[in-house]
Amino acid sequence: MADRVERQGLQVAAELAEFIDRQALPGSGVDAGTFWQGFSDLAHELGPKNAALLQVRAGMQQKIDDWHKARANQQRDHEAYKAFLTEIGYLLDEGDDFEIDTTDTDPEIATVPGPQLVVPITNARYALNAANARWGSLYDGFYGTDAMGSTPPRGGYDRGRGARVVARARVFLDQAFPVEGVSHADARRYHIASGALLVDDQPLASPEKFVGYKGHPAAPDAVVLRNNGLHVELVFDRTHRIGARDQAGLADIRMESAVSAIMDCEDSVACVDAEDKVQAYANWLGLMKGDLTDTFEKGGKRVTRALNPDLSYTAPGGAEVTLKGRALMLVRNVGHLMTNPAILLRDGSEIFEGLMDAMITVLIARHDLDKSDGPRNSHAGSVYVVKPKMHGPDEVAFADETMTRVEKVLGLPQNTVKLGIMDEERRTSVNLKQCIRAARHRVAFINTGFLDRTGDELHTSMEAGPFSRKDFIKRKAWIGGYENRNVDIGLECGLSGRAQIGKGMWAMPDQMAAMLEQKIEHPKSGANCAWVPSPTAATLHALHYHAVDVFAVQDKLRAGGRRAHVDQILDIPLASFRKWNAAQIAREVENNAQGILGYVVRWIDHGVGCSKVPDINDVGLMEDRATCRISSQHIANWLHHGVIGRDEVMEIMKRMAAVVDRQNEDDPDYRPMAPDFDGIAFQAACDLVFEGRAQPSGYTEPVLHRRRLQLKAAG
Repeated sequence: MADRVERQGLQVAAELAEFIDRQALPGSGVDAGTFWQGFSDLAHELGPKNAALLQVRAGMQQKIDDWHKARANQQRDHEAYKAFLTEIGYLLDEGDDFEIDTTDTDPEIATVPGPQLVVPITNARYALNAANARWGSLYDGFYGTDAMGSTPPRGGYDRGRGARVVARARVFLDQAFPVEGVSHADARRYHIASGALLVDDQPLASPEKFVGYKGHPAAPDAVVLRNNGLHVELVFDRTHRIGARDQAGLADIRMESAVSAIMDCEDSVACVDAEDKVQAYANWLGLMKGDLTDTFEKGGKRVTRALNPDLSYTAPGGAEVTLKGRALMLVRNVGHLMTNPAILLRDGSEIFEGLMDAMITVLIARHDLDKSDGPRNSHAGSVYVVKPKMHGPDEVAFADETMTRVEKVLGLPQNTVKLGIMDEERRTSVNLKQCIRAARHRVAFINTGFLDRTGDELHTSMEAGPFSRKDFIKRKAWIGGYENRNVDIGLECGLSGRAQIGKGMWAMPDQMAAMLEQKIEHPKSGANCAWVPSPTAATLHALHYHAVDVFAVQDKLRAGGRRAHVDQILDIPLASFRKWNAAQIAREVENNAQGILGYVVRWIDHGVGCSKVPDINDVGLMEDRATCRISSQHIANWLHHGVIGRDEVMEIMKRMAAVVDRQNEDDPDYRPMAPDFDGIAFQAACDLVFEGRAQPSGYTEPVLHRRRLQLKAAG
């Protein structure tokens, strides 16, 4: 980081300046002088506002801490608590009713409900997989997972399992695309006559669901259908292993799956300096230009992956119809908290990373907006920026102001940048309507996130008392109120048909049967997108959006009025009865400690911000900073209130480090934490626990960034 160049009062790491000057700016329509001057003005003028907002956070937290301390061991008075939060400006009046007036959103945002992927932008292969996950094989999804109740056998293709997959997929076709008097299970021929799809000479019960075909109408190579806005492609090939044994020659059913994908610069990455940020920005640039590729070894062969092209079919009337081959890509910037040494300001301080992300990711997105040919991301001419970890409407208004400044510098019409508001912090949850109002001209997304929301609840209410065990926190009434109120307010504010209302992640990528059973509750809740951990999960989750008409659900919810109110989500999930024995306490802390260590050791030692980490029972769970935040804050809460002692926690941390070492023993690049426990990764995990109460809003980033930079400096 020693090599820096001066750009209009900014001291920029040489590798970042070179990337912007030689890769991001050329072809963007923005000249270097305009960009760097505008960037410098943005950083120097909005930086103090950013810092002031963080001081407001800290000041409110101190007042809340003091309020709880003054009432320790007293009966909880909800009305007094609510009045106090109102007095300090934490809880605001909702204001008059309104509806957002966001324009120029793509169908994937406004009118097509479906699964959404979140993927670390620093990994080109994963990013391409996510972008290409717009289409996925239903046959593969059923065959290769436990979705039908068992995992696939080892060895070659199992014909019995394959037959069960085909039968299960035909059940889906009967449910979503019924045929007059015929089951898809019995169908022998699919063909097109007079612009209609016929199955054994019988029409679809809803003929309008037929979209188009490839090949000869008498024996098409593919047929495309649409239900609840999502497409399904029937692939016919009698030379294929599956199609050759199928009486209709049906070789596969391809589902429109990940309708949108968030390319993440935040919780799922480990970006601590210019080197890391350039990697993230370069991959985003490749996606926006459409030329990103990645070559890797798979099955003993060299494979090169690139973005999929669009798909073309013949419409029923004979015209050409084109379907998008890639997910609509959003980019998640970092929140308002962190700074980054990639750029220093005139006074030598680090730039706020959120301001850097805003300017550079939107600059890069201009490459998509200015295309005259080739694959497009946004056909509506918009850039979608998801903004996490905002606390209340003033911080949302600051994000709106930032994007307005960015648009002006880059020569974009105001509100080209659409904003995604992550409803994952307590002060945003209780003031959600005002948060949406603060960006009503550009809101394109709201989303709940249980883990970060719980982590913030733990930190905000740290002085209120010991919290329940994690599994019991999930059962408290506040979480249902939080999830319902998010949808209710989104609908009140006119997001239906204009923006996404999203739900959180399914964290168990190997448990697809459970996902199929449980995650249908997300579209049933009125959410028109929900996060999934893999392309395969997206394909299977798409089944839920065929089963549930989300917009019909939203219409019914609007007519019924609000289901949850702010009083419900202000109910702190403290332990009702503290009758835990020593074994129960130890088990809870062990579970938290093992998850923290399993995640942190990869973050610090390998720079991996999100991965499938075995839990204490060796079940693989998707872990990112949100899961680490709740686990570390939970232990910090129990330490603070004397549920467990520091020495006991340290003993558990060391014991769980040995467990994590065992779980990673087959990784040749892994560095064991035991028996010396003097590595930077183990120290970082301990910092998160023992210094957790002092971390701003309970965030893990300050500790993780500091320790990762320490490791990189040590070579």
